[in-house]
Amino acid sequence: MKSILIIDDEPGILSFLQRGLGKYAGMLETAGDLNMANELISRCHFDLIVSDIRLPDGSGVEWLSKIREDGNQTPVIFMTAYADLATAIEALRVGAVDFLMKPFRLEQIQSSVDRCLHYEQLRRENYVFRRQVEQDFDVNNMIGESQELVNICQIIKHVAPMPSTVLIEGESGTGKELAARAVHNLSQRTGNFVSINCGAMSAELLESELFGHVKGAFTGAHQAREGLFTFAKEGTLFLDEIGEMPMTMQVHLLRVLEEHSIRPVGSNIETKVDVRILAATNRNLANAVKEGKFREDLYYRLNVLSIRMPPLRKRRGDLALLGHHFAEKLSVELGVAKPVLSKTELQRLSEYHWPGNVRELKNVIERSLLLGVLPSQCIAGFVSQTDQQSDPIEEEDALLLEQVEKKHILKVLAMEDGNKSAASRVLGVSRKTMERKLKAWGLFE
Repeated sequence: MKSILIIDDEPGILSFLQRGLGKYAGMLETAGDLNMANELISRCHFDLIVSDIRLPDGSGVEWLSKIREDGNQTPVIFMTAYADLATAIEALRVGAVDFLMKPFRLEQIQSSVDRCLHYEQLRRENYVFRRQVEQDFDVNNMIGESQELVNICQIIKHVAPMPSTVLIEGESGTGKELAARAVHNLSQRTGNFVSINCGAMSAELLESELFGHVKGAFTGAHQAREGLFTFAKEGTLFLDEIGEMPMTMQVHLLRVLEEHSIRPVGSNIETKVDVRILAATNRNLANAVKEGKFREDLYYRLNVLSIRMPPLRKRRGDLALLGHHFAEKLSVELGVAKPVLSKTELQRLSEYHWPGNVRELKNVIERSLLLGVLPSQCIAGFVSQTDQQSDPIEEEDALLLEQVEKKHILKVLAMEDGNKSAASRVLGVSRKTMERKLKAWGLFE
């Protein structure tokens, strides 16, 4: 239920709107003038304001302009019996979301309130979503406490405010795009963060994607199209897998870096662009230059500032934090019970080489949650030093029996929304027995 404020100096209108809008509001307040409205706003939060324009102590339009300047973004619907086009335009210009002429039917104001409340809900959800995305890619939210990651975060904070090109190197799955987004978020650039995989398309298609094309530039170009450089204006363009970029495109990219201008395919007109370039590769570009597979001049233009993302095997101290983070986040997304990784299980995971790095760890955690087994059991061909100490045949037989039991218990627990007492009754065992089994599996505290 929402909170609504109605401002009007006519008692009949106030009574009419109180009856008509009561179903929308958990709290509905009325004010006969702007002074009373200001007093209510200073004490309460309102999700919507419905106000007359002509009030005893001032103009509603001027009042809205002032509260907008003070930072109040509550949606406002204006009502008036004395409107002209100029008034309506001015009301919308200062931030009103709708405008109704008196007299109006109850259905009209209810429809307007429906739209405004829905719009406000979407606006808030979008704000929360954007903040969540920013936090997910903020350097302060890069998971880990190892010295290797601390050094990376310090470098990112140092290079982010600068306009220079940054080359991010590292194996697949080490978080190169995560680092690139962190650089962008901390750079305070106002434009978009745009990412493209340079090894996923041909030179011709990549040229069109990056620079755009004019109508008729090639077969099938039925209309002009802006490229990613234009879309990333005043923002950041992230060139992932730059080492796979075709040689012909390397020439075009070098020219853009030197002249800060682009020319769409089929056009003779150059356009200046304000875009920061971040590039990433899992290849050794220095060796690629020696082998003639990457242009030396482009390599030095890209490698102004360098960030090397460490593999997971070199930051094993972060494995427990990463494991707990993924387990907690994915359990919510998948709608399964939140597991707690035991020390024994974390020891097993630390013995693995992790060729796929952090991405592989996340995939293993997700697979284990889906199957209801331990993460170490989801790594194909992996046998830890701890596992090797037991008898292989006995271990296999016990594991099969335990897996069947565990899968059934977790399924019933999920059906009962994690309620252990309810699940225990369905299974016909005591709650204490269930908790003992869950604790033995290292899944719950």
